[in-house]
Amino acid sequence: MCSSPAILSVGNKLPTGNNLPVELNLFLRESAINLEHRDAIPRPRSFDEDNLTIEAVIASTTPVRRRDARGEFLEILDPVGLDVATTRGASVLNSHDQSSLDAVLGSLDDVRVEGNEVIARIRFSSRPEIAPIVQDVRDGILRSLSVGYQVDQWKAGKDANGVRTMTAVRWSVREASFVAVPADPTARTRSANDDRAIRELGRRAGASVERVDALIELGASIDDARRAFLNDMLQRNVVVHSSRTEHNVITLDNPETFVRAAGEALYQRIAPSHSPSGPARQYIGLRIADLAGEVLRRNGITTTGMTGETMITRALHSTSDFALILGDTVGRTLRAAYQSAPSGIRQLARETSAQDFRKKTRLQLDASGFTLAKVNETGEFTMGTMEESGESYAVDSYGKIFGISRKALVNDDLGAFADLSRRLGQAAGAFEAQFLVDLVVANSGLGPVMSDAKKLFDAAHGNIAASGAAPSETTLSAARLAMRKQTAKGGGLISVTPRFLLAPPDLETSCEKLLTAIQATTTDDANPFARLSLVIEPRLASATRWYLVADASEIDGLEYAYLAGAPGSQIETRAGFEVDGVQVKVRLDFGAGFVDWRGWFTNAGA
Repeated sequence: MCSSPAILSVGNKLPTGNNLPVELNLFLRESAINLEHRDAIPRPRSFDEDNLTIEAVIASTTPVRRRDARGEFLEILDPVGLDVATTRGASVLNSHDQSSLDAVLGSLDDVRVEGNEVIARIRFSSRPEIAPIVQDVRDGILRSLSVGYQVDQWKAGKDANGVRTMTAVRWSVREASFVAVPADPTARTRSANDDRAIRELGRRAGASVERVDALIELGASIDDARRAFLNDMLQRNVVVHSSRTEHNVITLDNPETFVRAAGEALYQRIAPSHSPSGPARQYIGLRIADLAGEVLRRNGITTTGMTGETMITRALHSTSDFALILGDTVGRTLRAAYQSAPSGIRQLARETSAQDFRKKTRLQLDASGFTLAKVNETGEFTMGTMEESGESYAVDSYGKIFGISRKALVNDDLGAFADLSRRLGQAAGAFEAQFLVDLVVANSGLGPVMSDAKKLFDAAHGNIAASGAAPSETTLSAARLAMRKQTAKGGGLISVTPRFLLAPPDLETSCEKLLTAIQATTTDDANPFARLSLVIEPRLASATRWYLVADASEIDGLEYAYLAGAPGSQIETRAGFEVDGVQVKVRLDFGAGFVDWRGWFTNAGA
């Protein structure tokens, strides 16, 4: 995939919120000069002569610097939000040429997510006219790959350094292209000679082994590595000046900046592929005891003659900075695990925020029954009204306290609390998913009671099948028709468009077969539901019940909220008293509810 500050958008401007317009938004990531601007590292490998296939990493979580009306931001593609069903089968083109069938080289035969990367198997066509191109790919002459993708939903946020981010939480790859000139210099295969050259260059530049390994893993070219090592050397020579207004200036004299930098450096030992910020680089590789000593020295406490164990003990009880550093590291590990947790049902819900813990009421203005009337000869306009309806839910607090023992700190055992914080991050993601599922399956699968005293799925709501049956063309057609005929409170049609098929894992294989797009040669072969995205949620209690769901950006439905300013799990730390070490409190302020029933339809199955 290629990247640059520029985005090619067909028919739309870059979105500034979480939701996209209904029209198509197809982006091409174009040329990147610096390694940091890359959003993916295509690395073709394992050419299969018999099947004419080759594998490539086509996307990753590496952020790309973009610009919109609000200024610069980092764009991130979340592999968890990839619509694998839509991506699978996408065309592989020659240089993004979408105007001719002759430009089709093959297709993405298979797509899978591995950690922070999206890996695709490319199957080439056996047409004689493209045989020279396939031969060049086989020989390693054509090594550059670019990916065009469509984003259906964005999530705004900030990274650990406070930089604005826009994360694509629902997106799909629409096409991939082999290109003559690599838009991203790293978007190509490398030989073992490249790796050796980078290691030798890193040794001469005084780079750490972890830094060299990270560049090689990211697929850096020799030129990219040379620029990265030069930037590192310049950073090491920067003189950090102090400032009287330390809380308003980003220097290491600022305690908050020091805590973040030291915490990030410790995190880099847990996640070696993490590229540290400038302030964190001088602390890279330090042991826990070394950081404890630095904390003491910054607070005017001499460490001459102190052992590592003594420095850790003194740092725990003499200043809060040391506990905050450990908390920063735990928080980074927890957030990474939380963000990588399988999303499942979260894809179908809209994220919002709540200002406090009182009930959050969602008022819906319905203008569907508000019709225009002819103005009479006297020029008098008649009065009209808008109907209001409302559902409510509240945010509540959930959390745990766990301890990092002094023994683990003295032993410099990062794995002891890194593994625990990862589990907590995964548990937070699982908790949210279970919370949403519990709403859907409440009352024996009929959902929560709404403001009209009827359950979510009710015949009066027109969103439940009269009799259960497995997903098929017939049952999906009936569900879609019911959604199309939904009316608002004012009586006007709102024509809800289904976007997702939600099913338990028991129905995964049959649903995949049902939704798989085919190359139709006759009208009877056409798959009318190929645009539906399959969402499998293993937490669904029923092995047969399935749901048809509209996009949350089109119509209100399932919604979840965090307390304003505190999205996701939050971390607090203090030196332990009951626990000989550091106590870490994990808090999640979270709530969810259905704010409308019209975007959901259910069938009990058979």
